[in-house]
Amino acid sequence: MLNMVENVVQLDKIDRKILFELDKNCRISTIKLAKMVKKSRQTVEYRINQLVKKGVILKFQTAINPHKMGYKIHKIYLKLKNIPEEKKRLFAYLRASSNVYWMGEFSGRWDIIFGIFEKEDYDFYEFKNELISKFNKIIIEEEGDILIEVKQYTKKYFTNEFAESTMFAGRIEENKPDKLDHKILKILVNNARISLVELATKLNSTAIVMKNRIKKLEKLGIIIQYRIAVEIGKLNLELYKAIIKFDKYSKEKEKRFIDYVSNLNEIQYLIQNIWQTELELVVENYKQYYEAIEKLKQKFPDYIRNVDSLLMITDEWTPGFDKSLF
Repeated sequence: MLNMVENVVQLDKIDRKILFELDKNCRISTIKLAKMVKKSRQTVEYRINQLVKKGVILKFQTAINPHKMGYKIHKIYLKLKNIPEEKKRLFAYLRASSNVYWMGEFSGRWDIIFGIFEKEDYDFYEFKNELISKFNKIIIEEEGDILIEVKQYTKKYFTNEFAESTMFAGRIEENKPDKLDHKILKILVNNARISLVELATKLNSTAIVMKNRIKKLEKLGIIIQYRIAVEIGKLNLELYKAIIKFDKYSKEKEKRFIDYVSNLNEIQYLIQNIWQTELELVVENYKQYYEAIEKLKQKFPDYIRNVDSLLMITDEWTPGFDKSLF
């Protein structure tokens, strides 16, 4: 996802409703979606194809929870020197790594944040040390954390409708999908709208087997949601990350805080780490983001210690993701 891109796309109410419903479940059938927006199936198919063609929809993604496969997710925050060639080399290294499941480039306190999943802390320790050693010419400062739990919110900025959040991460469970499950996940991760028939053909199986396998993966919490990746720059929107540290913690304060941010139209993710919490907000401009954060600080003056604000420049599931868990 790139901010401030050219060729802003204008959306009407039908486009927005289609996008909102696809982000809740992008495996929804075109027939069902057509009934919801009161248009023909052909019209809905055409509109989806146009949204893909215009670059608004980047991917139809299956959200997979590594915690339900026995993996812990570590996070690394890096401040970098302005050495373009070294920066390119670092980004290429991370994109090729089978351990990196997500990475984002930022303007602000940190230049890049990324998540690493490993089953053993020692394996992460070795990865981190190798990374810092390999790129010591460019790294000014580093910090780490461990992901605990994430609330994923449906993209409310399309219609301002409320939808229940989806939980990601959470307690680690040692489920062990077999080879066929892994093959299904590898295809679904960036092709969530593939039909059961096509999926079965690719894997030399049957549609009923695929349906049952997917249901099992959903029940285990390995598959948690089917979403769309959106190029918000095409919609003239920006994404900011607020990294928040708290004082005087209590369960009651945490609940009030979560309830409050969950009702913000701008909220996309609430990410709880061991040492800090992150909010990701989609807004029209920095002024809107600033006002939302100021209201938040006024609402919780005795709870929020400080907020670091970052403008997200890129947001990507790395190419290594489809070969990492599988």
